[in-house]
Amino acid sequence: MSITVTREGNNAVISIRGQFNFSLHRQFRDAYEKFPPTTPMVVDLAGVQYLDSSALGMLLLLHEHCGGEKSNITVRGCNPKVAQILQVANFKKLMKFL
Repeated sequence: MSITVTREGNNAVISIRGQFNFSLHRQFRDAYEKFPPTTPMVVDLAGVQYLDSSALGMLLLLHEHCGGEKSNITVRGCNPKVAQILQVANFKKLMKFL
């Protein structure tokens, strides 16, 4: 399990590998808190095989950090299982998906 942060143009890209669960809470928070709230964020879940309810909570915290309804967050690379979890939780109303 790991988190890496890179830049793609103006976007901050947070890439997660392994299981996205509570064990990554501090590392995930540290990844986005170093950027101003107006920074466009991309959460790359291509390397995530599993996420739990705490990961959903962490994504909500990211959403709040980035300005709530004004946030500019894109989620990409979800496998079908992860995409289904995010769809059932109505995250498509909060974030863009690629």
